[in-house]
Amino acid sequence: MTVAENNYLELATPDGETIKVLRRAHPRARRLRLTVTSGGAQVSYPFGTHPAQVFAFLRKHANWLERKLDELKLDQDGPPPLKPGVPTLIPLRGETTRLQWRDDAYPRVELEGERLVLSLPKPHNKQSLATARALLQSYLQAQMRRDVSRYLARYAAELGRAPNGLRIKPLKSLWGSLDTRDWVTLDLALALAPLDALRYVVIHEMCHLRIRDHSPRFWALVGSLCPDWKVQRDWLKSSGHALKAELSRLIAA
Repeated sequence: MTVAENNYLELATPDGETIKVLRRAHPRARRLRLTVTSGGAQVSYPFGTHPAQVFAFLRKHANWLERKLDELKLDQDGPPPLKPGVPTLIPLRGETTRLQWRDDAYPRVELEGERLVLSLPKPHNKQSLATARALLQSYLQAQMRRDVSRYLARYAAELGRAPNGLRIKPLKSLWGSLDTRDWVTLDLALALAPLDALRYVVIHEMCHLRIRDHSPRFWALVGSLCPDWKVQRDWLKSSGHALKAELSRLIAA
């Protein structure tokens, strides 16, 4: 196992394959943690953790990591189609979450521990799928709006500026934008991303309230609020396609 591209580790598997794992020291981390999403694998750890401890942790969980990646089918074909009644793994706020189906007269979606449960009446058919997609979209929008609201309040105080409104919807290529009326629009796919990636995008758009271009002054302002912005930007660049594909399979008509 070697350090790759500064922020990645390479884990050699018994069958000769290589898995790239994003590494991240987290100020609030109390232990080593390995997560897998459609964007790949990430290991987070407390500041001061010796690299040998991280390497040993990854080796210990190598089989689990391979199995999770296989379950997510991270290949060129993208994630598997969403099928009524068939459990699947999805990323939710950067965490691997099992999406399960339950028979119930009242359609709803609830987070139960590490599972996201879709309750729908029988039979499971095309109408059930349409209902499930609508429920998932509403759930993701509500969850993301709660997360974003906290960031808006925090960074509005630091910047002395606040947007006039917030939209959350699927975007084809952008992660976010700020229009001439100072409305922030964010991609719903960020509901699936790690919170640090979402926080970076919110900070990015809020900094445009003060500096509308991408000049060195702008990036200095972003860096003052989000020191690891390059890590988050690079993660979104490398994992963005998979993340948007995940959103599409969950809510697309």
